[in-house]
Amino acid sequence: MRDIIIIGTGGFIGAVLRYFAILSMQLFKSKTHIPMGTLLVNVVGCLLIGFLAVTAENSKLISADTRNFLVVGILGAFTTFSTFGYESVSLLKSGLNIQFALNIALQLVLGFAAVWGGMHLAKLIAR
Repeated sequence: MRDIIIIGTGGFIGAVLRYFAILSMQLFKSKTHIPMGTLLVNVVGCLLIGFLAVTAENSKLISADTRNFLVVGILGAFTTFSTFGYESVSLLKSGLNIQFALNIALQLVLGFAAVWGGMHLAKLIAR
């Protein structure tokens, strides 16, 4: 139960941070139509998860509870792209090149297909 409270608290903070980050980026809307807020949270999340992962692995500065709070809770709610990036790089670092490529392909193809499928299903139900 303790882990759930730690992760849930971090998740609340991460979700609120994502909301504010995306909201703040709406001030800088560009003609490119690229969702800059989402890009911001994904890039920042990837930077932070990379930093925290190495710090946790190479030192005693980050306890298991702190790791759960920061990585699983805050960054998990801030962006799941950071986890995808970290896991993909871990596969590559482990020499699992085929699994690295397959993970990226499956995440993108199945993710986009699932979004399209969900949208299509909602349209069918709404008829």
